[in-house]
Amino acid sequence: MLEAVWIGFAFSIGLLVRVFGLPPLVGYLAAGFALSVFAADLGLPVESGEVLDHVAHLGVLLLLFSVGLKLNLRSLVKVEVIGSGLIHFAVSVMLLAPALFWVMDVELYTAVMLAVALAFSSTVLAAKVLENKRELRAFHGRIAIGILVVQDLIALVVMSLASGTTPSPWALLLFLLPLARPVLYRLLDVSGHDELLVLFGLLVALVVGGYGFELVGLSSELGALVLGALLAKHRRAGELSKSLWSIKEFFLVGFFLQIGIGGLPDQQAWLFAVVMTALLPFKWVLFFALLVFFKLRARSAFLSSLSLANYSEFGLIVASIVLPEWLVPLALTAALSFLFSAPLNRLAHPLYERLATRLLPFERNSRHPDEQPVSLGDAQVLIMGLGRTGTAAYDHLKDKCRVIALDSDPARVEMHEQMGHNVFFADAEDQVFWQSLDLGKVSAVILTINDMEAKIIAARKLRSSGFEGQIVSHSMHSDEAEKIIAAGADQTYLTMSEAGVGLAEHVYQSALAPTVR
Repeated sequence: MLEAVWIGFAFSIGLLVRVFGLPPLVGYLAAGFALSVFAADLGLPVESGEVLDHVAHLGVLLLLFSVGLKLNLRSLVKVEVIGSGLIHFAVSVMLLAPALFWVMDVELYTAVMLAVALAFSSTVLAAKVLENKRELRAFHGRIAIGILVVQDLIALVVMSLASGTTPSPWALLLFLLPLARPVLYRLLDVSGHDELLVLFGLLVALVVGGYGFELVGLSSELGALVLGALLAKHRRAGELSKSLWSIKEFFLVGFFLQIGIGGLPDQQAWLFAVVMTALLPFKWVLFFALLVFFKLRARSAFLSSLSLANYSEFGLIVASIVLPEWLVPLALTAALSFLFSAPLNRLAHPLYERLATRLLPFERNSRHPDEQPVSLGDAQVLIMGLGRTGTAAYDHLKDKCRVIALDSDPARVEMHEQMGHNVFFADAEDQVFWQSLDLGKVSAVILTINDMEAKIIAARKLRSSGFEGQIVSHSMHSDEAEKIIAAGADQTYLTMSEAGVGLAEHVYQSALAPTVR
């Protein structure tokens, strides 16, 4: 009965907010609060209970494991990631702690701990939003996740110091984890493509990463992230991530429900949460200023900082250890920040389009190495996006005409460069890219970018720049195809439908056509 009510509320309100163009996770948060309000009338417990808490925890671990599978650790150890993460944390605590101490008349220790809890950004929300838009590997996505990893490490140190516990001496053995990579790779190779692959992912994420790290006094969340990163370079890492997708999505519903069910706050908690939510723009401004200072373009700084403009679930974990009386106000603050941040992140690219002229003057004259402009040369066809579809298009055309491709994932670009392909790093949604782009002899553009908004922006920018050649796109859904064509594309192919047609034609030509003739 209890699980049926949870699922019913989550689905109903998730569907409702989706109608209004909001991410379903906003609906799951609202469903949690609705369950808290109507719990007594429905004869339900007023607290989330062990079952939902456990499901929520598993969802967080699987999400962080999936994030780890897509991480390139070398790209995280950069001055803009470590510098922005540490400076933002320090400045936030130094500004918030005195304000809370004087305005709220709390003890200095409480003010500092509250400031620490509010300095973090949500790894779950940011990773979820970036993953839904398939931007975890994009430059701004990697910067945001890198800063979140830095924050998570700080949170682990704070929790250890505040709780008076220290990691076990056995934790030092974790430095030997890279030696286990060949064994993990071999197990992944022999796991096949079905249920054993799913079980392998659950074993590594929840048991080896989650429970294993807890045994030595470290965070299970950190363990899941580290084990995912350990497998990130395996050729089947993407397949493993997809095999866990539906399980992870279901468990994450529990996480967002859990926040809402946490309890109805009183007037003081509402006041605290509303004031802290009103300060979120300052959190974004500080991140934006720091990232621009570290030579990022305005667009990358805008998108990365917008992903970080929220409060963290780690703040709730800190509060549960050192400030249990502040748990409900902080839970409400995190929930309101999600309601504020999720819609803005969904509209991040159109928002930047509107604000670009005001943000560009803040850029420094120098360019970040990952964002150097590149000439198209004498290419005849431009492919935007080098996922499976884009790579297949490139392989088909490379011996027939002069083709060039771009992608926003530097690691993917490096891989294709090693294969001898004519590719370069660029983000098709970057206004500066379009302003400086000289299409030269390009007569056709193929849009194989994953994000629908990106395809719409690219088609619109191509036409507004005077490009009169052919624009062809792929899409997974017919309603999206109509929007891309309205933006300027000549044709939009439904990928799965075209695959079916191609397969049927291949069968006809190889098996039936000779007999018909």
